[in-house]
Amino acid sequence: MLLEEVVSAMDVTNTNREGAGIPLMVNSNVIRNNQTPPPSFPSVNGAATYLSETTSYLTSCFPAISDDVPGGPDAPEKMVLASEELREPLLRNNGGPPSTVSGSFTATTNAPRIREEITRITEGDHAQNNVSSVQSDETRTPGISLFQGLVDRVRKTMHGSSDDIGWLQRDPEMPPVEDGTERFNSILENIGHGIHVLPTSVVYLLVPGLFSNHGPLYFTTTKATFSKMGLTCHIAKIHSEASVEKNARELKEYIEEIYWGSKKRVLLLGHSKGGVDSAAALSIYWPELKDKVAGLALAQSPYGGSPIASDIMREGQIGDYFNVRKLMEILICKVIKGDLQSLEDLTYEKRREFLKKHHLPKELPVVSFHTEANISPTVLATLSRVAHAELPTFPPLSSNQAATVLPVVVPLGATLAACAQLLQSRYGEKSDGLVTCRDAEVPGSVVVRPKRKLDHAWMVYSSTNDDPLEPDASQVCEALLTLVVEVGLRKKHYLSVKEE
Repeated sequence: MLLEEVVSAMDVTNTNREGAGIPLMVNSNVIRNNQTPPPSFPSVNGAATYLSETTSYLTSCFPAISDDVPGGPDAPEKMVLASEELREPLLRNNGGPPSTVSGSFTATTNAPRIREEITRITEGDHAQNNVSSVQSDETRTPGISLFQGLVDRVRKTMHGSSDDIGWLQRDPEMPPVEDGTERFNSILENIGHGIHVLPTSVVYLLVPGLFSNHGPLYFTTTKATFSKMGLTCHIAKIHSEASVEKNARELKEYIEEIYWGSKKRVLLLGHSKGGVDSAAALSIYWPELKDKVAGLALAQSPYGGSPIASDIMREGQIGDYFNVRKLMEILICKVIKGDLQSLEDLTYEKRREFLKKHHLPKELPVVSFHTEANISPTVLATLSRVAHAELPTFPPLSSNQAATVLPVVVPLGATLAACAQLLQSRYGEKSDGLVTCRDAEVPGSVVVRPKRKLDHAWMVYSSTNDDPLEPDASQVCEALLTLVVEVGLRKKHYLSVKEE
């Protein structure tokens, strides 16, 4: 609308040159309301002044400064020069000298030039203003990205291991499991009546789990019970806080040593990480061990991984927010002289990576056993199960002197019940406090799912609070190994029939 007013002003005739000094006042409110003020120009200079003030108003509406519109401290002076340059063409007619006609003046020939000049100025301001808007958006982008990154991290923390738990059961390449709970209960009932059928023709090797080197009572009750029945039983002396592959190599050597010394095959029972180590040894070194191993039982082992280990070691989880990973690093590496890789190997990422490369042989008899911890308030409030541990305090001064140890009593019952409650509330998963039931089921194995509430430490630590009418840990281990022997006989019979 303002540009049309300027053009129409150029077409005004019979302009009075004597009124050139009358100032032009423009009501800004009228302009803002799109009302057209009456264009009255007493002279050509008045029209030029109006054009100059109109241009100044247009440029003041845009904060960005372009090359065409001067800015800075010298802006008023430069604007005057710009108005003089715009005024000069008005005084010329068709490029000729200034007109001296006093009665009439026609500026239609120069109107297009004025229109182009104003258009060029305004378009330059608009372009510069658009660039400023783009730059402003680019300035806001890092802030938005930072906020989005924070939201993604919170979402990742809340999500945790939800997509990882039970991944073995969802993998179509993994073989299905067989439910052996009913047969296990029958064997356990027979053991309670004094019927023991474990053969003496094999050697029984108990493989302990994480931190077992500092638990003097770990598996001791089961070993004593087996020895009383006349069975040859050993507890593997491995560094439980070492990596899975390192322990697998040590177990391979352990099995070969037992076989060469006794000429008997070895039947393994691994608890917790001990089951993972045992399965790794048989998966990696099966060609060397297939004639030396009778079977494998995994009790409460995180074969598919552990949400506790993953939440500690994975970035963006509780290991980051509460420095749990740093504390575990100090405990494992500094205090008990272990390897943090032992915990890292139990995460879902590491278990996926390992199981893609190494599978348990199909001809190997395998039984997997998992339990659900009791999370009742009574267990949480009482010391229902106590573990005795020994932690090193000072290194020996000489090679002949034994290391000083500090006896520690840990209320495992209440601790594992609290962990099971956490996993239940966060993921909706049943667990023994450290390992979820679904992650403990080994693909292709015979699975035992007892209804009895047992935590992760029950299998290896005795308790004075146990019900005397219920089977103890050594009887459960005996029943598991008996089931492994039956599965082995069944597979052997199946293979012989298949060969015939």
